[in-house]
Amino acid sequence: MPSVLIADEVSEVAAQAFAERGIEVGVHPGLAPEALAGIIGDYEGLVVRSATRVTLELLERATRLKVVGRAGTGVDNVDMDAATKRGIVVMNTPHGNSVTAAEHTVAMMCALARRIPQADRSTRKGGWERGRFMGVELRDKTLGIVGCGTIGAIVATLAQGLRMRVVTYDPYLAPERASSLGVTLVTMAELLADADVITLHVPLTDETRGTIDAEALAKTKPGVRIVNCARGGLIVEPDLKAAIESGHVAGAALDVFEEEPARDNPLFALDEVIATPHLGASTVEAQENVAHQIAQQMAEYLLTGTVLNAVNTPSVSPEEMAKLGPYLTLAQQIGSFAGQIAEGRIRGVTVAYEGQASELDSRLLTAAALQGLLGPRLDDINIVNAPFIARERGIDVREVKSATTADYRTLMRVEVLTQENAQAVAGTLIGRGGRRIVEVEGIEVEAELGPHMLYFTNEDKPGIIGAVATILGKAGINIATFNLGRREPGGDAIGLIGVDSVVPGEVLDKLRAHAAVIDVKRLNF
Repeated sequence: MPSVLIADEVSEVAAQAFAERGIEVGVHPGLAPEALAGIIGDYEGLVVRSATRVTLELLERATRLKVVGRAGTGVDNVDMDAATKRGIVVMNTPHGNSVTAAEHTVAMMCALARRIPQADRSTRKGGWERGRFMGVELRDKTLGIVGCGTIGAIVATLAQGLRMRVVTYDPYLAPERASSLGVTLVTMAELLADADVITLHVPLTDETRGTIDAEALAKTKPGVRIVNCARGGLIVEPDLKAAIESGHVAGAALDVFEEEPARDNPLFALDEVIATPHLGASTVEAQENVAHQIAQQMAEYLLTGTVLNAVNTPSVSPEEMAKLGPYLTLAQQIGSFAGQIAEGRIRGVTVAYEGQASELDSRLLTAAALQGLLGPRLDDINIVNAPFIARERGIDVREVKSATTADYRTLMRVEVLTQENAQAVAGTLIGRGGRRIVEVEGIEVEAELGPHMLYFTNEDKPGIIGAVATILGKAGINIATFNLGRREPGGDAIGLIGVDSVVPGEVLDKLRAHAAVIDVKRLNF
């Protein structure tokens, strides 16, 4: 059975969930990087939160690793390119702590509006300064939400309960979704100018880093309040400090910082700043939710191949996997067939889906076809890293879909363009998941693929079948299946022969030496 390492502090629910599925668990939170690197090679799965950094150096030592699970949302502590290139699935739990994070955001907003932490500190010291800690009401104020995904949407609902007007900037939010949430879609410039409170709910990317900088703050209304419970780095902290000191920004409530742990941040010197130590997901319920969720997701992947909430490969639910399963194998086999007969450097690949296949989510299927295609040429190719490696090698990958197909209810075709030529292989499903190759290089043929096969091209002349069978028989190679196709009588023909063992090179040479044989290739599936 697979084994999983829990490298950060997560609820014991995770270890229990893994054990229930028969997966071995090592619990070693808080290891130093070198100590972690020393044991990571023993595990197929790695569970982290935000403390452990999954770096290139660590992944180079993780020779068996198949999946990294982040018990939480953000994955900026994982080297995504390095993981993907090595075929390692990276998963998160995008919904397990959504309510908790949204509630913390609203709590911070309320504390900021009423200056609760500052008043608490003063009162504990013996002060009774009611006039000093004058606050503002949130009712009828405008809340500007930057990023209205799962957490942002919950914040919007809670804010509406406080009778706030909610506007949002989110270039990926459909107008219909905004309408159903009761929020107003605006531009970023409009949000900055209109909001009394701004809260951030976007991931940290090259595009979002420094979203709130001096230029953005200059566009906000005087007295604006800033809340960030998403990711450090979204705010340029020196610019925020200057805006607070100038009086333009009334205050900020921050749960995340550019450098964490944030033990000596200049913002801490400002009485107008409320700070918490990355508590957005820190409730008992949330930690149990994400621990159980990440364990179930990783177990499903390690035991069945089902991909859920992956951030570097298409996710597939168990229901979708039931539909895609036969197609995944077909796609991989067609791609492998095409890769084994293609000659020269691959320049482009087109994966065509016809009939019922055109209705499927094709992202994972195309990845499977690429895995099969590149597998005969490269080591360590899997469904996760195949698209990444194809892009890295400059291979142009395209998808084509057609609701109709001439002769079959469903059809997949992989067309490969190389420096030498262009070739295509097509296949279909029959019965209950049976797979058949039905076309090679434009020639119709119906063949079931086996572990060991021969593919030969020849002139359509009498005696070729007997000659091939004789050569194989004399070599002690037993024929399991024999399938033929031709373009026209007397023209180009092809053959697919299933055999019970690997055909030696000297036997291939004898087959190629036949006058009517153009070429013979050994195929393995």
